[in-house]
Amino acid sequence: MYKMKIIVFKIKKLFIPTCICLFTMFLLIFSNSNLSSAKTGLSLWANSVVPSLLPFFIATELLGYTNVVSILGKLLNRFMRPIFNVPGEGAFPFVMGIISGYPMGAKIVSNFKSQGICTNEEAERLLAFTNNSGPLFIIGTVGIGLFKDTNTGILLFITHILACLTVGFIFRWWKSGRKKRTAFLEDSSNNLPSKVSLSNLGEVLASSIMSAINTVFLIGGFIVLFSVIISILENSGILDAVGNFISPILNVFGIPVSYADGILTGLLELTNGVCSIASIANKSISKNIIICAFLLGFGGISITLQILSITSKAKISIKPYIIGKLLQGTFAAFYTYLFLNTFWFLNLDL
Repeated sequence: MYKMKIIVFKIKKLFIPTCICLFTMFLLIFSNSNLSSAKTGLSLWANSVVPSLLPFFIATELLGYTNVVSILGKLLNRFMRPIFNVPGEGAFPFVMGIISGYPMGAKIVSNFKSQGICTNEEAERLLAFTNNSGPLFIIGTVGIGLFKDTNTGILLFITHILACLTVGFIFRWWKSGRKKRTAFLEDSSNNLPSKVSLSNLGEVLASSIMSAINTVFLIGGFIVLFSVIISILENSGILDAVGNFISPILNVFGIPVSYADGILTGLLELTNGVCSIASIANKSISKNIIICAFLLGFGGISITLQILSITSKAKISIKPYIIGKLLQGTFAAFYTYLFLNTFWFLNLDL
């Protein structure tokens, strides 16, 4: 038994270094395709992510130097506290997370925790449901761009929001038995940013831009990295092998094996996954839509690691986020299924 524990410990210790060594080796073996994938990821970041996210990041950083968040907190505390068991200020990351998409909600929640606006437990509850995919991506890219149908995009966005609200309500009981730390905010005044004025406007603007740029570059690195990882998995045959392995599980849910690669890709990186699923020719297109609803709710490992890189600085556990996103993906798929089978005009099946 003791020897077994030693073997397990050594495997855990060597797992990540082994993966990194294999990744480096595959970078050399599939250098041509990896280069093309890296360029595609970089193009996606430069043409889509930077224009859509950078202005929002700068705006939210600037809002942190105003009293907008505290005013919002006072107005909405009567709703946020009984429903989600979080302070009224939690409405801010929820709304901004919906408007601008991943990873805006997590960025604001991390700022709240660092500034003492919420406790650690409240930050974990907020993290579980305030980090979502935005309407530009769901309605524009997925609905209109991939499925060529505006109604499908609107449906996916509605079920996405309903799912995140459901998760938020469920997570109101997350660590609710713990004693509230009433003194949490007493020593947090030093963490709060100074309010913006004409005298410090230049300094505040520069600080907000630098913080926003750092976050956007971080996201770009993850997009390029996972574009290359997916390329390696495809070229090495690993993706097909894992797809064949999980095919019995997919059959239980009535999902054809042809969806396996797209689902696995989406679990790794959201954009590539929904593109792959939407492109699968099928008379029962509702399957494609429901699977995309799940992937949009879950977000993918790439986004999870982006969130981890943001929240780790504020020392917020990633565990509730992962559980929350799995639940959100499941609820989003369930709600989408209900809508498609209730309203005939939404169903595109032939």
